[in-house]
Amino acid sequence: MANEDEREGNESRRDEERPVSGTSRRELLKGAVATGVMAAGAAALPAGQASAHRGEGPLGDSLTNPYGGIPGGGISLPSYYRPTPSVVSAANYFPRVETLGADEMRISFLGSTPYPPREDQAGTCIMVELGNGKRFFFDFGSGCVRNVIGMQVPAQMISDIFISHLHVDHYADIPYVYPFRAWSGGYTPLRIHGPSGRTPELGTKAMVDGMKQMLRWHLEAFDCFPIGDGYEIEVNEFDYSKEGGVVLDEDGVVIRSWPRSHAKDGAVGYRLDWNDLSFVWTSDGRPDELSLEYGKGVDVFVTELAGQDVGQLMQYKYGIPPQLFNYTIDTHHTSHYAVGKIFAETNPRLGMVTHYAADSDIDAEMVAGIRAYWQGLFQFGVDVTVINVTKDAIWSREAALPGKSGNVQPFPEMVAAAERAGEPVPKTFDFPNPRVPREKQQDKKYRDMEIDPAAYYPKQVLRDPLVEWPRDFSIDLSALLGGEGDD
Repeated sequence: MANEDEREGNESRRDEERPVSGTSRRELLKGAVATGVMAAGAAALPAGQASAHRGEGPLGDSLTNPYGGIPGGGISLPSYYRPTPSVVSAANYFPRVETLGADEMRISFLGSTPYPPREDQAGTCIMVELGNGKRFFFDFGSGCVRNVIGMQVPAQMISDIFISHLHVDHYADIPYVYPFRAWSGGYTPLRIHGPSGRTPELGTKAMVDGMKQMLRWHLEAFDCFPIGDGYEIEVNEFDYSKEGGVVLDEDGVVIRSWPRSHAKDGAVGYRLDWNDLSFVWTSDGRPDELSLEYGKGVDVFVTELAGQDVGQLMQYKYGIPPQLFNYTIDTHHTSHYAVGKIFAETNPRLGMVTHYAADSDIDAEMVAGIRAYWQGLFQFGVDVTVINVTKDAIWSREAALPGKSGNVQPFPEMVAAAERAGEPVPKTFDFPNPRVPREKQQDKKYRDMEIDPAAYYPKQVLRDPLVEWPRDFSIDLSALLGGEGDD
C-alpha cells in the first residue's frame, strides 16, 4: 500500500469527482437538507463542469447527481465514467483484442454466486490484471474455470490465487484445474496465498495437503505424462489476524490483508495497490471498521452481498425459513443497507457487489437499500463483467465470450511473459520426462484386454500407437507459435 503521504495525495486528487457521502435518502428528501447537499455538491465540481441537473419528477429538487452531472449524463455517473484509452469496443470486452495500458488495471468477474452455481453464475472469482503483465485471482469458486478459459487465459498461466477463507465456494475449482494445469504444460509451481486458522489444521496449508491427498489417484495417474514441477504448490500462508499485513510485495504490487468477522476465525479481506491504482475485495463477512480503514479512498471497492434483508421473500421463492436466512445474514454477511453505508464511509471511485444470486426482484431491492446511503458510482459484479481502471477513467462492460471456447494456446502467452521478464526465448521447448510410466501403474493383463487399433482404424489412417512417452522429448517452439517448425 502506498505510504500515508502518497495516500493523502491520491485521495485529494480524486476527491474533486467523488460524491458527498454519508447522506441518507430520508435526509435527501427533506427540502432544506437537499438544498444544502446540492450546494455542497456544486462546490466540489471540477472547473468547467456543469452544475447539478435537477429532476422535475415527484421528488423534485431532491434528485441531483452527486458529482454535478450534465443533462443526459445520468443521475449517478461521474465525468470519469468513460472508456479508457485501451478500450477497443465500449460495448463489449473481446479477449485478446485489447492490449492493457501500461498504467491500467482490468478487473474481471469470473464467478459471482455462493450457492447454488447457476447457468449464468459460477462460484465467486475475481481476476485482476495489471499493465505490468501481472495477473492475480481472488478466490476460485465452483465453475469459474470455464470463464477463465473463456477469457482466453491459458490454464498453464493460472497462478497467484488469493483465497479469502476456506468456505468451499471460494476455492472449489482449485482441485479441478490443478492436475489439468500440470498435464497441459503448466510445468511450474502453482502459487496459492491464504490465511491461517486458529489451529494449524484449519489453515490454507492443511487444506492444500488435504487436497493433494484427495487427488492422489488422479495425480499418480497423470504421472505417466510430462508433469515437471506442475504438481508443486507454493503455499503462502499468512497470519489471518494481522491487520494490514503484507501478503505480497513484488514488482511494485503490494497486497495486504485484514481479518474479517465471518462466524469462524480465519477469514480475511484484501487490498491491492499498484501504480497509484487500488482494488479492495472484502470477501464474506459482517460490516466492520477494518474494512472501512483499508477501503478508504480506494479506486474500486468490491464487497459481498450474500445477505439482502429479504428473508420473507426468500421463503416465498426458495422455501427457506426466514429464521435460517436471517441468521445467516446476521452472523456471516453484509446486508444491502450496510453496503451503502460502507460505500458512503469509504467513498470509492466505484463501489461494487458480487457473491449473490442475481434475481431481478432482489436486484431492485438491493439497489434501493444501497442507495439509502450511497449516491455515487455503483455496479453489480456478475459473471464476465469487466472493469477497466486508469487514474482518469473507469469503464464497465460485459465480456463477449465464445459459447464453446475449448482450450487456449498457452505458448504465445508464456513467451510474452518471458519477454516481459527480460528472459531469453528458447528455440526449442523441452518437455520434462514422466515420473512414473504407465507400465508401472497398471497390471499388464488390463492392457492385454485392449482391442487392437487395427480393428477399428481405417487402413488409410492407421498409425503406430504412441504407448510410451519418448524420453528427453523437445519440439521446435516456432511450430507452437504459428511458424513453420518441424513436424
